[in-house]
Amino acid sequence: MSIATTGRDERRRLKDLLPPLGVAAATGAVFAFVGVVDPNEQGHYPTCPFLAVTGLYCPGCGTLRTIHALAHLDPVAAIGLNPLAVATIPFLLFWWGRWVVRAWRGGPRRTTLAHPAWLWAFIAIIVVYWVVRNLPFGAFLAP
Repeated sequence: MSIATTGRDERRRLKDLLPPLGVAAATGAVFAFVGVVDPNEQGHYPTCPFLAVTGLYCPGCGTLRTIHALAHLDPVAAIGLNPLAVATIPFLLFWWGRWVVRAWRGGPRRTTLAHPAWLWAFIAIIVVYWVVRNLPFGAFLAP
């Protein structure tokens, strides 16, 4: 392999790494901002529109406070605010890591899920969580 080919490969590899590194930077910025600007204080963030209109919690209600708790290294409080958001983090880290490895190796940029059933299962989990956290016996899931 010539030096010119190696240099081209390295530039392509770095270019392919920019999107996942950009996502990591944006995620870090969000965690830093929410870690500094407390969502528990009134007036810093808008109210959830679904909660404001219906009085019911959406699947994302409590996620800002969850991020704030995680930024302050309080996983117990984070789980109490939105356990689904906390449970989703390892999967997101796995998929991000897979993206980085694929970009580093020069693999395809887009992938598909192994089976569409995974996506439908995730949607079903969100819907069940959404309904249960608004029922009396699911009050422990409310933020």
